[in-house]
Amino acid sequence: MLEREPRIIKVKESILEDNDADADKLRGELLDEKTFYLNIMSSPGSGKTSSILQLIKRLKDDFRIGVLEADIDGDVDTRTMLNAGVASVQIHTGGMCHLDADMSRQSLKEIGSKDLDLVILENVGNLVCPAEFDTGAVKDLVILSVPEGDDKPLKYPLMFTKADVVLVNKIDALEAFDFDLEKFTENVRMRNANADVIAVSAETGEGFDEAAAWIRNAAEEFLGGAK
Repeated sequence: MLEREPRIIKVKESILEDNDADADKLRGELLDEKTFYLNIMSSPGSGKTSSILQLIKRLKDDFRIGVLEADIDGDVDTRTMLNAGVASVQIHTGGMCHLDADMSRQSLKEIGSKDLDLVILENVGNLVCPAEFDTGAVKDLVILSVPEGDDKPLKYPLMFTKADVVLVNKIDALEAFDFDLEKFTENVRMRNANADVIAVSAETGEGFDEAAAWIRNAAEEFLGGAK
């Protein structure tokens, strides 16, 4: 008998549930090998790469660090890291605008995470897709730059709901833009009352001591204080 009603298969929900389970498993594996995995997300041009370099300057004496650079194509950011003396691997996502837990696992194996204390993932640049998929990272750091506007937590709620910490970059340009840092913080709090907000400038280095301290504390908490 011909069915009169359409059959709906929730493929995305199933995929996400499977990925969430795999991500939890990956975090367990990272804990066993004493590796802290940090996922950094933002729009293109927000200053992810320059911010990572500022963080590495402040963390390199405490951690053996590697960086995973995820892009649809190209290797510009990986070359930047390698030229700065930072171990880095380029991930090409094959047109996909996100990384999932299995992609992370493959990339972590390639960079040799067992020999690293801290692995930073520079995720694909946008405020939508990366937030939907759990990468298996221990913490999620979001960067929002001043020129993007203080209303972004209202327009991209999931990204800021997932964030453990938000860096507001390019505060050296505050006078040139209509950006209210207090209002932005309020907008973040509407989505996530527990997310920390730290104002930084990758140009001048302002605020990155605090940001590096946040990462250091989060890593020590995850690893039980043992390195």
